[in-house]
Order: sequence, then structure tokens, then C-alpha cells
Amino acid sequence: MVLSLLLWPSPAAAHLVTTGLGPVYDGIGHLLLTPEDLIPVLALALFAGMRGAEPGRRALFFLPLAWLAGGMIGLRFEGLPMVYIPALSFLILGALVAADLRIPANGVSILAVMLGLVHGFLNGMALQQGAGALGLIGIMATLFVLFAIISSYIITLKQPWTRIVVRVTGSWVVASGILMIGWLIRGSS
Repeated sequence: MVLSLLLWPSPAAAHLVTTGLGPVYDGIGHLLLTPEDLIPVLALALFAGMRGAEPGRRALFFLPLAWLAGGMIGLRFEGLPMVYIPALSFLILGALVAADLRIPANGVSILAVMLGLVHGFLNGMALQQGAGALGLIGIMATLFVLFAIISSYIITLKQPWTRIVVRVTGSWVVASGILMIGWLIRGSS
């Protein structure tokens, strides 16, 4: 009887991260343990850092606010998960980093708002059954800190070879996006 109680499985919660520390920490854990969200954010931070301090500062504030807005909308919607969106984020942001594409400072802000709205919406849909709005607050705080650290570090890189390393990182993000699309296509056939 004791052995059967010890071996009794606990309930599984697909995709939701439950830390046991409350909904804000569940949101933090959700972002840090979901590569589909974390890697595009890191790629955008790399890109903003490559573009300089001013675009980086703007994106630093726009991204968490847009993520919250998208998340609040997503909390009210139910529907099919948009499985190709994370892969497209990988492809677009990774390609921008790899190409070191020079776009206006407002372009980085627009990318931050678009990424925040779309991924925030998806997170809102995912957090409906769990952390909810407080989870989105945890995600916002984590986004702000991660983005600030990564983009500010990239801004300080002065050696030409360091920029190449950042660009190679972007190419790996693109490669990961291509693999994601391949897995999605193979899984649907």
C-alpha cells in the first residue's frame, strides 16, 4: 500500500511551469524554461545591442510593455496554438542578427513591439489555466532584466571579431528555426 502511494503519479501540466512559489515566479519560470519565447528575446537583444544604445533603450521598454499588452489580450482568447509563429520569430530575428542588417532605430522598436505582442498573446493563452496576469508580470520583469543585460553587453563589444561571434549566434538561431519548421512539417504529415 505504501509503495503504491509512493509510485502514484502526480498530475501533469503540459507547457505550464509551476514553481510552487506563486504566479509571478511561475511567469519567470515560464519564460526561462520556454525556448520558443526565450531565444527570440535573446536574438532581439543581440540585434538591439548591435544597433547601439538608443535603439536598445527603446526596445528595452517597448518589449515588456508590448508583451504585457499581448498577454492580457491572450488571457481572454481560446483557440488553436499558432505553432509556426515561434519558428518564424527564430528565422526573422536570427537572420537580422546574422546579416547585421542596418535598420533605423524605430525599426528595432517596431520589432520589439511586434515580438512582444505576438509572443505575449501566445503566453496569455498558455497562462490562462495557471499564473494568469501575475505570471505576465513575472515575464515582464524577467524580459526587462535579460534584455538589459544582453543588449548592454553587446553594445560594449569593440573588437571586430566579437561582432562576428554575435552574427554566428544569429545564424544558429536561424538554423534552429529551420529545424523547428522541419519538425512541424514532419509531425503534421
